[in-house]
Amino acid sequence: MKIAQYYFKSIIKSAVITLILISILSAMSYHCAMRMPVVVGNPIIIEINKGDSFNQIIDKLSNANIAIQPLWFKFLAVEKWAFNKLKAGEYELTTGLTMPEILMLFVLGKTKQYAITFPEGWNFKQIQQAIINHPKIEHAVYETDLTNLMTTLGANDLYPEGMFFPDTYFFEKNTTDITLLKRAYQKMQWVLTQEWQKRDDDLPFKTPYEALILASIVEKETAVVSERPMIAGVFIRRIKKNMRLQTDPTVIYGMGDHYQGNIRRQDLMTVTPYNTYKIKGLPPTPIAMPGQAAINAVLHPDHSDNIYFVAKGDGNHYFSATLKEHNQAVLTFQNKNHETR
Repeated sequence: MKIAQYYFKSIIKSAVITLILISILSAMSYHCAMRMPVVVGNPIIIEINKGDSFNQIIDKLSNANIAIQPLWFKFLAVEKWAFNKLKAGEYELTTGLTMPEILMLFVLGKTKQYAITFPEGWNFKQIQQAIINHPKIEHAVYETDLTNLMTTLGANDLYPEGMFFPDTYFFEKNTTDITLLKRAYQKMQWVLTQEWQKRDDDLPFKTPYEALILASIVEKETAVVSERPMIAGVFIRRIKKNMRLQTDPTVIYGMGDHYQGNIRRQDLMTVTPYNTYKIKGLPPTPIAMPGQAAINAVLHPDHSDNIYFVAKGDGNHYFSATLKEHNQAVLTFQNKNHETR
């Protein structure tokens, strides 16, 4: 009996020691697994679809040659209460990521971000083309007309030209064009509202939209930021004096697809709603996307007496207050591109 008890105690002791050793080894294995990078080589793209089970996600990781340990990955998810918190989307797993870092990416929904840039001075057709050409954007706008587009954006009766703020926008795969355009539209409304509230007195604008129209013209007239208040001042003084703006970018916009790189005399004589050599005041809509600097310029123009300017051929302009001085400047700087005003 004593021998049996001895052997029984020995077996229990051995079992306990074995369990302790297994626990220690398991703990070491777990902690090692948590610290070990599981993404090696180039970044790997993983897409979690809505409805994917945890096992399906593990399979996707394994099939992409990510060296996760399924048992420990599940244990980690249980430990972090994350089993049902993984968000659908496309993820970029970069070199050196560990299992906990991958799990947190999925839980926080830090999906891979793409970018699209709308440069200052672009017109809406160029925005459309950029959206069409981007492979990660889901297209919906082009199933409807532009009037419905602006209604969808909450801007009834407005034409889309100039209504979107030029910027770089980041988004995840399958974001719709409507979503991106809504962001750009809302940002333009915010910027325009902020700038309008701080505008100078005695400006010839009844609405922020009128300021936006002139800002689009200033944007197209010069890329030199320091010149924008000066050019804005010229146009504002012309409006106050009931003079025509006589600005080539509006003529070009009114020509549409007929513009082939040059403005001919007959183009200047052709009446369109945008030919500011023939009409007085502002054209009916913006002609491009103005940036914040151009918007700020028309709301804070310079206060000189200049009402003329001519391109100097180096990207800058020469400004004049009298027709005599302007004509002399034209003789000095005029080039073949019809750059005088």
